Formats: sequence, C-alpha cells, structure tokens
Amino acid sequence: MARKLMEGSEAIAAGMIAAGCRFFSGYPMTPFTEVLEYMGKMLPGVGGTCMNAESELEAIGMAWGAAAGGVRSATGSVGQGLSLMQESMSELVYARLPVVVLNMARSQGDYFQSTRGGGHGDYRHIVLAPADVPEASRLIQLAFHLADKWRNPVTFLGDYYLAHMQETVDVAPIDFGELPDKSWALDGRSSATGHAKIISPVKPNRRNNPVFVTYGEHLMGLPAHLDAMKAGIEPMAETGFCDDAELVVVAYGTPARYVRLVVRKLREEGLKVGFVRPITLWPFPREAIQAASRQAKALAVFELNTGQMVDDVALSVRHLPVHFIGGMSFDRSAFGIAPDMTVNNVAARVRDCYAQMEKEVA
Repeated sequence: MARKLMEGSEAIAAGMIAAGCRFFSGYPMTPFTEVLEYMGKMLPGVGGTCMNAESELEAIGMAWGAAAGGVRSATGSVGQGLSLMQESMSELVYARLPVVVLNMARSQGDYFQSTRGGGHGDYRHIVLAPADVPEASRLIQLAFHLADKWRNPVTFLGDYYLAHMQETVDVAPIDFGELPDKSWALDGRSSATGHAKIISPVKPNRRNNPVFVTYGEHLMGLPAHLDAMKAGIEPMAETGFCDDAELVVVAYGTPARYVRLVVRKLREEGLKVGFVRPITLWPFPREAIQAASRQAKALAVFELNTGQMVDDVALSVRHLPVHFIGGMSFDRSAFGIAPDMTVNNVAARVRDCYAQMEKEVA
C-alpha cells in the first residue's frame, strides 16, 4: 500500500484490517465513534463484519463470541464506555480469549483503568500506547499478534488527538512471526463428536472430560500464565537525551510528543534534561526508566490527569525523587482538547521542576 495522508481513526482501522481483524463491534462515543465508522466502511469489503451494538455490554459480548470462534476480533469505546465492559474484560482473561480492546480516551484519566482495570480477580491486559498515527497503525497490528500469542486481551490506549490528527502512513501488513494454532476455537469441528470443546471463564473443559479441572484449580492456574506473559513480552519505551540528564521527564501518548519537543528546546538552553516515553504500559518498562535515570537527580512525570502513571514511575526508581508536573486540562466539552498542553506551558513546568531539583540537591 502506498503512503497516504490519513486521520488517526482511519489508520487504526486500516491497521486492524491489515492485521486480519474480521469482526468489530462498538457503540458510538466520540472519539471512538470515528474508528467504528471506518470499520463499518472497510470490513465488508474484506469479508468481515462490523456491528453497531445497542450498548457497550452487547459490543464486548459480540466480540467475545466472534473470538471464541477463532476470528480475530476487536471492540472498544472511550473510558466511560469501557467502565461498562469491565466484568467481561476480566472474564476474557480467565476464558483465555484473544480480543483487542480500543480505548480512544478523551484525555489521560484512564491510565488506572487500562493498567489496573476495574474488573474482578487477578487479571491483566497487555497495554499499548502509541504517540502518533504511523506508530498507531503498527501497534494495532502488534496488538492482534500479542493477543493470539498469549491468548489474552490487549488494550490499545489512544486519545482524542490521536483519533483526529492526520499524518502520512503506509498501512501494510506486518509479519510478527509464527503463532500457536487455534485448536481451542469453537469452529464446529468437535460438535457431536463426544469431545466438544468449551470456552468458559470458570473451567477449561467440559465436566465429562477425563481430566476435569475444577473452578478453583482453573483460577489457580492463572498466575503462571500471567507470569509467563509478563516475562515473555519485551517492554517498549522511547528515550532521548538521557546519557547525562539530571532531570528525566516521563510521559506517554500524545503528550509525550510535546515533552520530546520541549526537552530538545531546553537542551538548547543548556538544561540537562532527557525524556522517556513508555509504549507498553503493561508490562511497564521499568528497566528502561532505570537505565535512563542513572545520572539523574530527579524525575518528572507529565500526564493529563491528577497523577496516575506517576505511581509506576516512582516504583521504578525508588532512590530518586519523582515530581508530578501534569494535571487535568479540558475544553468545555471535556472531549480531550487540553488548553494547558502547549509547548510553552510544558516547558515552563519542566523549567520549574529543574529549578526545584537544583535547590533540593544544593
């Protein structure tokens, strides 16, 4: 496919199509609505199905059913809609179903929801957070690969800016390597054989199976799966100017693009600042943050909320002070436009933090 100027929502949809997604469901909520609309236009042309569900509850139930049949499937919403999906998002982990869940967030208040979840039990989703349109088109394809590889849901965390900005992108299919077969899928081949399969969050096989696994035994098997998944996924992060950085600024998603530019400008002023942009929010790139802050005297975290990722950063570098320099910022619609997210404003916050750091170490 040739390079094309695309809106983020279109590029994400095109990336899902390129990855082999053939079922998508959702309920309209801006800025997720735009992805749903593009999937509605694109999927029928490749033999897929897009369902405009009656609510978020129906949407994730539809994706559950399609995934159980072995079809690459996805659903999503904004944070408010995903609140309604939380029970199913945890149950998908227990049922070992690979579903990609989009959160086209209106700001960055959904970090806890995405990385901790609001469902029940000891479940985890893999979480990917792109910062621009080309990266989004690649990471959404990686999301389907990781979901199939680990038989686990993957959350794709976007935002209002990512959904609407336009950038040039080539959305070509990416080969991430071999995957295990889907012999577990309910594709009808085992029906009426006496060995019919089952996919359930409470048990991995039917009661008449020669080796029956109880609900408790099934739950006890989850930690080993999560440990293997965490160890088997290489956390991703972008770093810059960290070799001699005295202050390292950490940010994710679209705001990280502002931080990256601010760090470059402050470097020109002579300030020894660097940046880290986590790309996988779970597993969190702790080692990358530790490596980036070896020469640092302090870290600063910029995110558009009251401080959520800052907890993970602080846990990564317990020997250094971590300052929160972000905050909530909305326009009147609260759809995600952040009046306070300007280069000058972010630069002023980093300068203030740098000055505070110098006082603390003096």
